[in-house]
Amino acid sequence: MEKKWVLCPVCGSKTRLRLLKETILRDFPLFCPKCKRESIISAQNFKIEIIHQPDAKTQC
Repeated sequence: MEKKWVLCPVCGSKTRLRLLKETILRDFPLFCPKCKRESIISAQNFKIEIIHQPDAKTQC
């Protein structure tokens, strides 16, 4: 079984998540322990796509 670490899309360091070839993720909140940021990703066949979500708007 082939396994790969998921790298943080912001800083490029390893996260605490590993993927198998068969793993499919959709709208997964990925947290990086190094830069303390959270990114929403989708993954399939070791191809990771970053989903950009707009920031919340402040109410005046």
